[in-house]
Amino acid sequence: MSILNFFSAKRKLRAAKDSAPQMIYGYTQNGQLLKDTRIGSATSIVGQDGLNLEDNVFIGQFNFIEATNGITIREGCQITNYVSIITHSSHIAIRLYGDQYRNTADPIAYNKGTVEIGKYTFVGPHVTIMPETKIGKGSIIASHSMVKGEFPDFSIIGGTPAKVIGDTREMDAPFLESHPELRTNYDNWAKK
Repeated sequence: MSILNFFSAKRKLRAAKDSAPQMIYGYTQNGQLLKDTRIGSATSIVGQDGLNLEDNVFIGQFNFIEATNGITIREGCQITNYVSIITHSSHIAIRLYGDQYRNTADPIAYNKGTVEIGKYTFVGPHVTIMPETKIGKGSIIASHSMVKGEFPDFSIIGGTPAKVIGDTREMDAPFLESHPELRTNYDNWAKK
């Protein structure tokens, strides 16, 4: 390798490293800084005015968050990578209207609605959360799940379509028994 090619390759490597996805700490919403919220630079947010975040939220890389009809993500949630959270879907309407879909003002079967994700919920990779969904606090959503509907607090949610497959309190119990010093922290959010 010539010296010129060596330096050219080194510059390209540095440029790729500088453009790699980064975590951005702090998020300003309605003039208020959410200092402990982190969002990946490779996440796309559409309809940002419809996104309501509480603090201490983690949203990883390569997510698609479409908030035009309202998304609320409560304190302490973790949204991993490659997650889609959407507040509208044309998955039925597009077939009903065919090539006239884009010319139709208010199509039948055009699904839209809000999404709410409860406190300290974990959303695994490659999850799709559909419109008209409410996920209770302290839940876990298994990777590759397609979630629509209402799910109670402390649900373990999985599948396509997703359903409740367990309770996180059962998962947490052995840890709280082994580490009773954590009980107060846990109860501070879980009992509200």
